[in-house]
Amino acid sequence: MIRVERFSREHVDAFHALHATSGWCSCVAWWVETWDGWGKRSAEENRGLRDSLTKNNVFDGYLAFSDSEAVGWCQALPRDRLVKIGRQFDLAADAGTWAIGCFFIHPAHRRRGIARHLLTTILDDLPSRGARRVEAYPKRTAGDAGELWNGPEALFRAYGFTTAKDDPVRPVLAKDL
Repeated sequence: MIRVERFSREHVDAFHALHATSGWCSCVAWWVETWDGWGKRSAEENRGLRDSLTKNNVFDGYLAFSDSEAVGWCQALPRDRLVKIGRQFDLAADAGTWAIGCFFIHPAHRRRGIARHLLTTILDDLPSRGARRVEAYPKRTAGDAGELWNGPEALFRAYGFTTAKDDPVRPVLAKDL
């Protein structure tokens, strides 16, 4: 059975254990000001940024658990906190819009509906947190599954997201809550 919980201080170790299986990102890609040099960042730099965020009480997502093991993650937070998203997609500030920045499902737990569990919980929870709208930024690709770190477009479409800003590579999808 899968349960989904908001990321919190009590989940920091579970977050790091899960992300240790992904290599080096620690889900800080959208927190870094620019893509310049992103691929040259070390796992230690990214973990340091993540640790700085949690020390400053930034808990920007949700974790999926199977028993006590974290098996999935989805970043979801007010979009205006992520300046890079606004700049990359040329989006006007909007305090009521939240962003789904990325998904990470532990490789051994993929294709079991965990992303759906995460998204269902997030969409149910966000209105209570003041969200009026949520956006997603999937990459349209037929290639490597690693390019799906923003979540697959089909998942968002299945949950009623529509195109807010079309782009042949990375559309902005949105859903009013």
